[in-house]
Amino acid sequence: MAVKEELKKLGLHFIVVDLGEVEIMESISLEQRELLKIALHSSGLELMDDKRAILIEKIKNVVIEMVHHTDEIIKINFSDYLSEKLNHDYTYLANLFSEVQGTTIEQFVISHKIERIKELIIYDELNITEIADKMNYSSVAHLSNQFKKVTGLSPTHFKQLKNKRRSPIEDIGNVPEVNHE
Repeated sequence: MAVKEELKKLGLHFIVVDLGEVEIMESISLEQRELLKIALHSSGLELMDDKRAILIEKIKNVVIEMVHHTDEIIKINFSDYLSEKLNHDYTYLANLFSEVQGTTIEQFVISHKIERIKELIIYDELNITEIADKMNYSSVAHLSNQFKKVTGLSPTHFKQLKNKRRSPIEDIGNVPEVNHE
């Protein structure tokens, strides 16, 4: 909404305003570009010029869309899916992502999948078998192993913890005082 508003203020006509992308119908002057950059910045957004940074954002958006916002199971290998979607060789995308982000695309995907699994466990609408199926794991064991590797907890233990009362913010990280009498 903020992006559309700023484009309108500058008198720019846009075709598409999507997550992280805008297609403007006319060519944009340097002055308009600078005004847009300032306006977006004041809304907590940034105008990206660097093609590599834009591609990294696109990779992240595809992963986030796939993990958090789609129920359709991708039938092809994720690397092929990403290559096809972004029209680049996967090796190039993977090397660029690792170089800029300091982590692999695979680790980024796993982190997001684990966060999504935590959400699904907390919602408590699906059992672990259904979650494994929904998240496209080959088995419950595979999901459980990956979950434990990332969180240090089994999905069952995580579910039990979420049922316990949470600590007040002011108590987190405080060590109880020891009486030395």
